[in-house]
Amino acid sequence: MTAKEYLKQAYLLDKQIQVEVKELEQLRDMRGTIQGCSYSERIGSNPNRNLEAPFIKTIEKIWEYEQKIDAKINRLVDLRAEINAAIESMEVAEERLLLKYRYLKNESWEDIACELNVSYRTVHRIHASALSNFVVPE
Repeated sequence: MTAKEYLKQAYLLDKQIQVEVKELEQLRDMRGTIQGCSYSERIGSNPNRNLEAPFIKTIEKIWEYEQKIDAKINRLVDLRAEINAAIESMEVAEERLLLKYRYLKNESWEDIACELNVSYRTVHRIHASALSNFVVPE
């Protein structure tokens, strides 16, 4: 795995979590439109009839989805800490800052140039140097 691929893991996982949170919100919105159970037929008339309210399955799926998202959030927190520790082991402070801005704070190149008070071109030069000096943990 290259340095860039390693550092991008947190960004990609964060984006994946954001998409899944939006999907979860849609499921929750749908939950409000689900019909309740119908009590018009006699309960004892069909022994194989499911007596569980229809919305219960949806609520269970929402709960499972929430658990899946929570697990990914926990992984993201661990991954960010791991990436931060790897970045902190670098010697050049400017390179450390740039990698943190880009890969942990997900800032744009323009914002990083402003933060470091350097030109856009210099940001890319520092980035290339930082990637070549970065050691991917095993």
